[in-house]
Amino acid sequence: MMSGHDFHVHGAHDHAVEHEAEKGAGLGQYVAIFTAILASLGAVVSYQGGATQNEAMMFKNEAVLKKTQASDQWNFYESKSSKQHLMELAADIAPTEKQAFYQKQIDKYTQDKIAIKQKAEALEAESAKANADSDLVMHPHHRLAQSMTLIQIAISLASITVLTRKKWLFSVAAVAAAGGIGLWVTAII
Repeated sequence: MMSGHDFHVHGAHDHAVEHEAEKGAGLGQYVAIFTAILASLGAVVSYQGGATQNEAMMFKNEAVLKKTQASDQWNFYESKSSKQHLMELAADIAPTEKQAFYQKQIDKYTQDKIAIKQKAEALEAESAKANADSDLVMHPHHRLAQSMTLIQIAISLASITVLTRKKWLFSVAAVAAAGGIGLWVTAII
C-alpha cells in the first residue's frame, strides 16, 4: 500500500511473488516446457508409427490377395492338366479317325496351361514384392516404437523430477529424450 509519503507496504504474499520473479524460471517451469515439447514430439512420433504400421498392413493384404489369386491360377492349371491327361488317354484308346480331334484338344490344353502358368507366376511375383514392401515399410516402425518408449520414459522421469526436486533426475530424463529423438531421426531418414 502506498502512503502519502512514497512509503510502500507489502504483504507477505507480494514479497514472495517478487522474490520468485527475481530468481527467474524455476525447475518446475523448465520441466513443464520440457514435457510439453516431448509430448508434442511424441504425438508426431506416434502418428508416424501408426501410419507406417497401416501402410505395412496394406502391403501385407495386397500380398495375401495376390498369393490367393496365384493359388487360384495354379488350381486352374491343374484342372487343365487333368483335362489334358484325359484327352491323352482318350487319344490312346480312340479309333484313328478321332485321333485328330483329341490331338487338337491336347494342343489347346497345352497352350492354355502356358498362359495360366505365366499369370500364376506373375501373381506370385507381385505377392513377393508386396511382402518385401511391407517389410521395408515396417523397419522404421520398430525404431519409431523404441523412440516413443524413450520419450515416454523421459516425460515420466521429468514428472518425478518435479516431485522429488532431484535435478540429476532431470538430466537422466534429458538423456532418455535425446535417445528417443535420435531413434526418431534414424527412423525417418
